[in-house]
Amino acid sequence: MVFPQCLNRDDENSPFTTRRKEVEKIGGEIYQAQVIRNFFDCITGTDRNLTRIYMCVMSLAKLRMESPEKMASLVDQLRKSKIQKELSVDILDYICDAANQLELDKVQTAFGVKDIKAIAQDFTGISMDSL
Repeated sequence: MVFPQCLNRDDENSPFTTRRKEVEKIGGEIYQAQVIRNFFDCITGTDRNLTRIYMCVMSLAKLRMESPEKMASLVDQLRKSKIQKELSVDILDYICDAANQLELDKVQTAFGVKDIKAIAQDFTGISMDSL
């Protein structure tokens, strides 16, 4: 029995490979949103630990598959932040740029936000008599 070429899972153009890449991208965006949230929780909380900030920035850079030059630049900015005891504007700019590039529905999924349209249907079933 001969299988069609499209069923070859190793083929770059197969439906399996395309779907896997879509799922990986969605998962990656959700992870990115969670890392960004952790970053802002860290910098706005009472414990502004530079090690945690470093882990958030580097995790985000790896999830975004940044170039080695960009990673080195981020590490350099984090070192300068440690010396100056003040977070670099370049780091904040990088995190905000990453947050801006995420799709809103992926971010909502990451934080457990339900779709407003789905919730609105629940309210249409409530009558004044039931209150």
